[in-house]
Amino acid sequence: MIVHLLPICMFVVLMLLVFTSYPIGFVLGGISIIFGVIGWMLGVFSLIEFYNFAPRIWFIADNFQIIAVPLFVFMGVMLERSEIAKELLEALQLILRRVPGGMAMSVTVMATIFAAITGIIGAAVVVMTLIALPPMLKAGYKPTLALGTIAASSTLGILIPPSILLVFLSELLPMSVGSLFAASLYPGLLLSLLYLAYIGLYSLAVPDAAPKLATTEDPLSGAEIIQILVRGILPPVALIAMVLGSILTGFVTITESAAVGAGGAMLLAVIRRKLGFQILRDCLQRSAMMIGMIFFLYIGATCFSYVFRVLGGDEVILAFVNESGLSSWGVLIVAIMMIFVMGFFFDVLEILLIVVPVFAPLITPLDFGDHVAQADVIYWFAVLVAITLQTSFLTPPMGLALFYVKGVAPENITMNQIYIGVIPFVFLQLICVGLVMAWPDIAMWLPHKLFP
Repeated sequence: MIVHLLPICMFVVLMLLVFTSYPIGFVLGGISIIFGVIGWMLGVFSLIEFYNFAPRIWFIADNFQIIAVPLFVFMGVMLERSEIAKELLEALQLILRRVPGGMAMSVTVMATIFAAITGIIGAAVVVMTLIALPPMLKAGYKPTLALGTIAASSTLGILIPPSILLVFLSELLPMSVGSLFAASLYPGLLLSLLYLAYIGLYSLAVPDAAPKLATTEDPLSGAEIIQILVRGILPPVALIAMVLGSILTGFVTITESAAVGAGGAMLLAVIRRKLGFQILRDCLQRSAMMIGMIFFLYIGATCFSYVFRVLGGDEVILAFVNESGLSSWGVLIVAIMMIFVMGFFFDVLEILLIVVPVFAPLITPLDFGDHVAQADVIYWFAVLVAITLQTSFLTPPMGLALFYVKGVAPENITMNQIYIGVIPFVFLQLICVGLVMAWPDIAMWLPHKLFP
């Protein structure tokens, strides 16, 4: 009986140690070693199993597909550090200046493009807050609308490809990264459209909350619009389209596409005369710090999941599900709810690396009949997980994105304002979860067309 409790105790100890603020990579590695030794003392874990850590860690470093992660991180850092992202936002604001809520809409559109390539969601929230919040408040925007728009749109990078989180998810679950990118694209764009629709309707209903900009100036001429498009919008959009398009069409591998994206970001910085030695060194340093954090976490999570499985964690979970008598829908909803709650306490990447591999054996064999094909269940589940994580990242009072915003917002901004601002967007995300759950073709239509 004690042996069967070991996997459960691993999770309980993990949940407790999360609140110590100790680096989660060390926590995962330490728990793996401690419970491995306890398992050895109880005769259910051989010490030779510790030698299996080395090839698993080596596989992470030697995995050609995972090489895309540092390249995507560098691409996002380069676009942000060279101020290309800032120029994109300014160009969108100029074009949408006469549209009700145009400034908030421009933030949403810009975040749809930029957040996906930033890689680290916390970094995306911080960067978007620093870039977009001051001009929105200066323009007279209601703080709750500005804060909610920035926090919600910045987390779109969880769902919209080429998100590095989707790259990791494709490694953890038995799926193709190209098909996963295709499956997540339409739900991500749907969520972005829901944000835009809400902002537009709210701005029409409460004009003072989102004032139009520069209403006394002459309208932009056709030549001026073309100049803005060519200068501020087309280059980064073309870069993302090239990276994503080459992956979805199967023209190149994801790693090759990421290399093109990193090189393209540097080329854009050179063309705009923003790539000096200092900027390049700063980008490399920041990328190295992010990548080191990501891979140390990945190593710890790999060791944790291995010990968890050797100690019989999979069997414990499967036995619990079988004894509970839950239907396929019940298992899916319980899994989504557990991931949602854990999103209050763990970073998105931590949940992907720790929890998702545990649920994978449960989800893969589920049968939903004609609602979704058996082969599509794992992709459908992955998209639902991505949207759910995005929702929990925003949900008051524990959503991590809210604290990232507060950390860099002006001192007069209160947590209550942030809470009030994100609530409508949380409801929109729940609507998106419901739509994708009710109509799986929202996610699966594109991969079926691209990869028949």
